[in-house]
Amino acid sequence: MILTGAFVNGLAIVVGGFLGLVFTFIPEYIKDSIMKIQALVIITLGIQMVVQAEDIILTLLSLIVGVVIGEVIRLEELLNRFGHWLEFKLGDKHAGTLSQGLVSGTLVFIVGAMAIVGGLDAGLRGSNEVLFTKSIMDFFIAIVMTTTYGMGVIISGIPTFLYESGIILSAQQIARFVPDPVMDAMIQQVTATGGVILLAIGLNMLNVTHMRVGNMIPAIFTAMFMVYLINII
Repeated sequence: MILTGAFVNGLAIVVGGFLGLVFTFIPEYIKDSIMKIQALVIITLGIQMVVQAEDIILTLLSLIVGVVIGEVIRLEELLNRFGHWLEFKLGDKHAGTLSQGLVSGTLVFIVGAMAIVGGLDAGLRGSNEVLFTKSIMDFFIAIVMTTTYGMGVIISGIPTFLYESGIILSAQQIARFVPDPVMDAMIQQVTATGGVILLAIGLNMLNVTHMRVGNMIPAIFTAMFMVYLINII
């Protein structure tokens, strides 16, 4: 089955999330400490991803264009409305946490290079090794994130599955139009752009900033598009 890797990744997030719900009973001060440690790890991961950027100006432009698109269409507001609707349907006791978990969880699980590389590997070679490795990592991340954000993190397994499935199913067409060197540059740029987004998530979790990270999501795709344009001109 061509979508096995994406399915396993989504399932790992869901299962890890449900295990995380078991630990939601722990005292709030311990949850707060866990969230801060988690934020620091996310910031560290973001820095590691950003330092790989060879063209920081392109990273900046990708983020600016992506954020403008996100702000114009009010993407984070739409995601929050969807999250609040789910809260109402599920009877979530913690108003607001579900939408935060959905946005933060989805971004954490999709912005890394492994989602793209794994999707292309599965679509082009039928190998799920990268996505299986990512699934193990996301399983443990989901456990920790769910202790803070609850059901929202579990639901983020669905958009993660859809995102990776889209890459897998379009891999053949992508390879037909995008040469390997350009693809490598695209992956590198998406990694750097995603690193900045992770930094924003981590800083928000520490209450240092209050950035609308959901509006940064289009930057992932503008980064791909800009690299492609630069290399075909």
